[in-house]
Amino acid sequence: MFSARSDFDLTPNSLALKLDRLAKQGRRIVDLTVSNPTAVSLEYPADEILKALGAPEVMSYRPDPLGLESARTAVQRLYLGRKVEVETGDIVLTASTSEAYGYLFKLLADPGDRVLVPTPSYPLFRFLAALESIEIIAYPLHYADDWFCDLAELDRLAAKFRPRAILTVHPNNPTGSYMREHELDFIREICRRENAALVCDEVFADFRLQETEPADAAADDSVLTFVLNGLSKMLLLPQLKLGWIVLRGPDSTRSSARERLELIADTFLSVNSIGQLALEPLMGLRQTIQKSVNRRLHGNLETLNDRLAGHSAQILRVGGGWSAVLRFPSHRSDEEWCIRLLEEHGVLVHPGSFFDFASPGYCVISLLTEPESFSRGVELLLRSLDESE
Repeated sequence: MFSARSDFDLTPNSLALKLDRLAKQGRRIVDLTVSNPTAVSLEYPADEILKALGAPEVMSYRPDPLGLESARTAVQRLYLGRKVEVETGDIVLTASTSEAYGYLFKLLADPGDRVLVPTPSYPLFRFLAALESIEIIAYPLHYADDWFCDLAELDRLAAKFRPRAILTVHPNNPTGSYMREHELDFIREICRRENAALVCDEVFADFRLQETEPADAAADDSVLTFVLNGLSKMLLLPQLKLGWIVLRGPDSTRSSARERLELIADTFLSVNSIGQLALEPLMGLRQTIQKSVNRRLHGNLETLNDRLAGHSAQILRVGGGWSAVLRFPSHRSDEEWCIRLLEEHGVLVHPGSFFDFASPGYCVISLLTEPESFSRGVELLLRSLDESE
């Protein structure tokens, strides 16, 4: 009765079962995985946001497949601020970056085609690709004092599988690593050779935790490139459901991609008018909104570095984003560490296997957590590690 595309294994894993059992027992849990910005007591300019959402034009419906011109102009200004000139006709609004991936998979790949994605990375790609009947091929990121892309393996995989697109996440979730300029240049060369597109997900790009200036995928138009972002992370407003795709590339290829994307977008017309009409004034609140979360991220990272100094657990270098990766002693698997933390100390962290870490002993925590809970959670986490030594 049901499609193979929707045939996912819905069996809860052991960590989810433990969490459910403890919740039913009324156990208090320190959640170090929280990623909902509206649930962690951040400061929002609420009056200004509500005012932006109250545009009287919302009472009329003026659909545009690419999105309202005023909203696309607001996105255009964002890239002009990065000294990247983008025409509003090369901007496509979507309800989310997830939907943007769906549009791009429809545009670029037929059922059975392949796309390359980084690993470790957020598991969403597996589901999005499966729903479009395409195959994910993972290319590895490695760590040696910092994260880097295994370019030789990426090259080998591209030659073997002939992908329709190479996906990059900049900075990556959860590693927090930005692509370096030479890595992006290498990927562009592969895209030219394989006639593939480059897709760059920048949803966490504004949240830098190191001083280095990251490469800018939007600044190059030598290959067909799609840059993704949206309000969910940039303005900490996931409830507004508004994202975008910026097209870059040679004129003829970009023009064909735009025409096809416009038809796809016109078929769904999913972006709500409220978010589009509010986008311009909301963009004016960007620095104000991000100030609160950046203070939170930097403060929690400082707490983490201070607490882990000289400890057997190691924090891996994080360049940006909302997560931090910890490496525990490897005599337990990451899932065993997470279950121990949950059962014995009431602390919830993500196992590295959730993000397809190849080796055991990794866990991922959210730097977005409220500072008091974060500090308490880290204290309990280290206590558990000390007891196991």
